[in-house]
Amino acid sequence: MKAAVLSPVAWRTPPRHYGPWEQVSSNIAEGLIKLGVEVTLFATGDSITAGKLESICEKGYEEDRGRDAKVLECLHISNLMEKAGQFDIIHNNFDFLPLTYSRLIKTPMITTIHGFSSKQIIPVYKKYNDINNYVSISNSDRSPDLNYLATVYNGLNTADFEFNDRPQDYLLYFGRIHPDKGTAEAIEIARKSKRKLLIAGIIQDENYFKEKIEPQLDEDIAYVGSAGPEKRNALLGNAIALLHPINFAEPFGLSVAESMLCGTPVIAFNKGSMPELIKDNETGFLVNTVDEAVEVVDELKNINRKTCLDWASSQFSTEKMAGDYFRLYQQILEK
Repeated sequence: MKAAVLSPVAWRTPPRHYGPWEQVSSNIAEGLIKLGVEVTLFATGDSITAGKLESICEKGYEEDRGRDAKVLECLHISNLMEKAGQFDIIHNNFDFLPLTYSRLIKTPMITTIHGFSSKQIIPVYKKYNDINNYVSISNSDRSPDLNYLATVYNGLNTADFEFNDRPQDYLLYFGRIHPDKGTAEAIEIARKSKRKLLIAGIIQDENYFKEKIEPQLDEDIAYVGSAGPEKRNALLGNAIALLHPINFAEPFGLSVAESMLCGTPVIAFNKGSMPELIKDNETGFLVNTVDEAVEVVDELKNINRKTCLDWASSQFSTEKMAGDYFRLYQQILEK
């Protein structure tokens, strides 16, 4: 089987620090290669893969700000579509734009919908309902207007994570600094529970950081910058819990799965995919308010960290994800 995996071109695949879609695209590609699929990864030129790499730019537009994002996206997508006949199947991880080619090519396409940036993009997905194969990354993140082939949870390379049963005494916020992700709420939870908080992630909203976060930084609330794989294990593994007080219906939280793979439970606001990722009272706590989060901080001692690891390993591994997609590929090709 010859498969083309289309990754975005904002960041390298896999990313150096931030780039969730690129990370999942990489894990899909490498997981399929281990299953014997002949994979060509369409990504930036500095991307890393055991398969064949196709690229139209050396670096992503978020790492080379001199490039125009839309121009790179058009060149990137068209590069794959003009070579569509070389593949048995195309796996689109690049949102709705590639769908516009799907009636112009004969190669079947499977599209992983990594969340909807807004409801305004749904008409594009809806237009290609009859010809595409849509996969959601959680059952919560589905539009009633679309037909879905399956839900496949994002998978991580479990060997990249280190289990730690002896954490230090701090809470962790791990993600982009943005109101949606609840950075300020994490600080409030830490203050009220009288715990130290480390904040790690890229600053996506500069004003939010300067107005809501930076003034609160002190010896108990520390911002440690963005954290790549080399820092991630230590930060996640040493935390008594990951705070994930999201203010939106998150389609999937990679950091939530990453945390549990280190044995660290998660305290999350009960929105979006969180009930699918977290087993309440077993691998963390689902809460609705800051005060509810504060109440369960003292209950963290009752969580078995090995249970967190076992749950995440069984549900959110690259092997499981790749196997699920491989079966979907076969199902599509048999049609």
